[in-house]
Amino acid sequence: MSKPLLQELIITLYGLYAPAGRLPVSGLVGLLADLGIEQGAARSTISRLKSKGVLERTNGTGPVRYGVSSAVLDGFHAGDERIFTPQRSEPGDPWALIVFSVPESERKRRYELRTELTSLGFGFMASGVAIAPATVLDQALDRLDARGLTGYLEHFTGQYGDADALRERVGQWWDLGDLDVQYADFIADYESCLQEWSTRIASAPRQDEAGRREAFAVYVPLLTRWRRFPYRDPNIPLELLPVGWRAPRAKMLFLQLHGLLATPAQDHAEAVLGPST
Repeated sequence: MSKPLLQELIITLYGLYAPAGRLPVSGLVGLLADLGIEQGAARSTISRLKSKGVLERTNGTGPVRYGVSSAVLDGFHAGDERIFTPQRSEPGDPWALIVFSVPESERKRRYELRTELTSLGFGFMASGVAIAPATVLDQALDRLDARGLTGYLEHFTGQYGDADALRERVGQWWDLGDLDVQYADFIADYESCLQEWSTRIASAPRQDEAGRREAFAVYVPLLTRWRRFPYRDPNIPLELLPVGWRAPRAKMLFLQLHGLLATPAQDHAEAVLGPST
């Protein structure tokens, strides 16, 4: 899995450290500097996000501030449950089917629909038939409705007819091999980090300024990168997944690092941003 994009890091910073949905530009640039982003690249990306309408300058006196749209923040926080407490379906649970048809003249919308369904963890039984555990259906319909895509589809829930064939079928509907490789890469990148920070926090539960900055520099990319997984992973029953499936191990690694790093990272961000974020 590739490293987080700069614009992804910016959205994470807003989601974590901008309860009012706005940040001073100087503070945002300062936080990005602590993530190793040069000021020129930071300001250029902020400008591009402003031109796209993702960020908007807010009125008021004092330092220049940019706010992020409520839809972006709502989407960030709506994913918290799926990130921290995802619902893995059990054998026998119902499946959701979304059947869609988009006219050739609107092929861009067809691509958009497939992209949204894939990002929500759906697999594809056929070109216009998507499947996922029924637990994700409501969230999927909300997302698709917000993007004006529900007019192209019908949806159903039910049981798959041949339960014995499901293990083979899910390997056809989802690219589980690629996803497992991404989990393996995540584990390889962060396993030693967990060992290091477990030792550091055990010896100094309250980190000094340098330690808080380092925790921040690890935590924000960690969370940004992890946020992709709960949507790409369909959370189908473990019994249907390949032997040695790495998702549970990767999830435990993320949660342990989250427990160690979230507080010192928050303390660092508050120190950079000041009390009037």
